Amino acid sequence: MTVKFKNLKKQVDLMENKNDGATVTIKIPKLNLWMVSTLVLVVLLAVTLFSGFSITGKSVAVLPADDVGKKAINYLNSNIVQPGTTATYVSTKDIGSVYEISFLYQGKNNSVYSTKDGKMIFLYSFDTSETLPTQTQTTTQAAQKTAKPTVQLFVMAFCPYGIQAETAMKPVVDLLGGKADIQIHFIASVGGNTPDTVQSLHGAVEAQEDLRQVCIIKNYDQKTFWNYVTQINTNCASKYNDPSYESCWKEAAGKAGIDVSKIDTCSKGSEGVGLLKADAGLSSSKGVSGSPTLIINGATYNGGRTPDAYKQGICSAFTTAPAECSTALSSTGAAATGGC
Repeated sequence: MTVKFKNLKKQVDLMENKNDGATVTIKIPKLNLWMVSTLVLVVLLAVTLFSGFSITGKSVAVLPADDVGKKAINYLNSNIVQPGTTATYVSTKDIGSVYEISFLYQGKNNSVYSTKDGKMIFLYSFDTSETLPTQTQTTTQAAQKTAKPTVQLFVMAFCPYGIQAETAMKPVVDLLGGKADIQIHFIASVGGNTPDTVQSLHGAVEAQEDLRQVCIIKNYDQKTFWNYVTQINTNCASKYNDPSYESCWKEAAGKAGIDVSKIDTCSKGSEGVGLLKADAGLSSSKGVSGSPTLIINGATYNGGRTPDAYKQGICSAFTTAPAECSTALSSTGAAATGGC
């Protein structure tokens, strides 16, 4: 049998392997890696490691380990890592049927795997001796039940996974309204009292947007904020490195009924910096470093990132769930994989 996957950027949450009428569902656990763009390849990697054959069933040319490793890291830098960041090659190790390639990314040691001809890269591996948790669980620990659950979603404004989480959360906000305290907080580093001391993973433009959004949260109601975020995520986030972003956020603010001048002043002054510094402190106190992270009544949520999965996670934290919790929302979305 020949199996080929060419698009490393496609995120795969569950894979069904159909053979002679039987269906096997492989459930993928949460991964806190810098960027896992495709998880279906890990299954193929396991097959490769424990068989003596290549993925295509054909023998492959064995290239020098160092050459394959450098080629793989060049590919990651060109196609996978966040814009403005770089993975640094360290070394390559022969571990049998494949190479293990070590590299540094954002101060952390990471590994990817490659066939020995350098034609296929695997971004993750599983230890088949370990039992993995499945996506049927909604939280890693039971959330304490309260009359009005506190829901804290930690994101970075331009993290694609954070945007995914916000998009899934919006229908839940619309459904539950004020019956749950659903909050957005930002992951950033604030070293001083001026905007130029704010650092965010995706650069200065993201830091500015984080500042704008905390100002909007402070000065406007929940509906206005979410209308703005929806406009930003839909129309502006993909071009945050483009000069047109400045006009894009202002247009989004106008459509949401936000005073552009007021928010601009707040985000460029001590008020916005103080608000974002409070978010940074909250993130630190809760040990949050990855976008998105969802905490419900103090318990970290690790379920699927779909409107209905989020709704169920929040509704399970009510002492007495409101009638809205019986409303089915969309189950289309992703498992809890990937983050910034």
